[in-house]
Amino acid sequence: MNATFDFSGRSILVTGTSSGIGRATVEALCASGASVVAAARNVNELTRLAEETGCEPLMLDVGNEAAIDEALGSLDVLDGLVNCAGITVLERAVDTTAESFDRVMAVNARGAVLVAKHVARAMTDAKRAGSIVNVSSQAGLVALDDHLSYLASKAAFDSVTRTLCVELGPFGIRVNSVNSTVTLTPMAMLAWSDPALQAIPLRRFAEPSEVAAPVMFLLSDAASMISGVSLPIDGGYTAR
Repeated sequence: MNATFDFSGRSILVTGTSSGIGRATVEALCASGASVVAAARNVNELTRLAEETGCEPLMLDVGNEAAIDEALGSLDVLDGLVNCAGITVLERAVDTTAESFDRVMAVNARGAVLVAKHVARAMTDAKRAGSIVNVSSQAGLVALDDHLSYLASKAAFDSVTRTLCVELGPFGIRVNSVNSTVTLTPMAMLAWSDPALQAIPLRRFAEPSEVAAPVMFLLSDAASMISGVSLPIDGGYTAR
């Protein structure tokens, strides 16, 4: 059985769309009739994605506050947002530098907050209900070696989700996180190897489409009473 959604007439912004989960989410939303603004830094991948899906490409570095203000200040009111942009730095906790920590936090947590601020402000001003989905990680729920900055950013991201849920709920805006396990994306393959599979009860990594599908669910009216959750998509990893 395949889950299908109808997003006809809905406009949704997705960040981090050059590859992986962000790209898969854009593909799924466009196939379901949504009008999608796909934001990323890689102009070549954005152009290719726009040609393949018909989405509206938007050059955006979410680690740059001025760029966010400029890019999102003129966007029309949206029905949804998927915060998917993210980076990681692999280093031992005792080797963590201020520069690397601040860089990861700037993209993974601060950037998502600033993007959500613009989208939510326009939605509330227009009295439009909607949904925000933050693509977090199992790293926000458990401890992992060599990922201190990344873990801190994702834990902060989940806290942002809960806070936005409380503040935006009265305006009819739902906010949730999906917390995926290792997903077969270029960034994940840099950080993980096959031995990590032994910690996942299903004994495999996730495909980007397997994360995009729950994102679609949380964006949809099928999740109309779900807000403030951090949903593990981890093959059972966090059940241990």
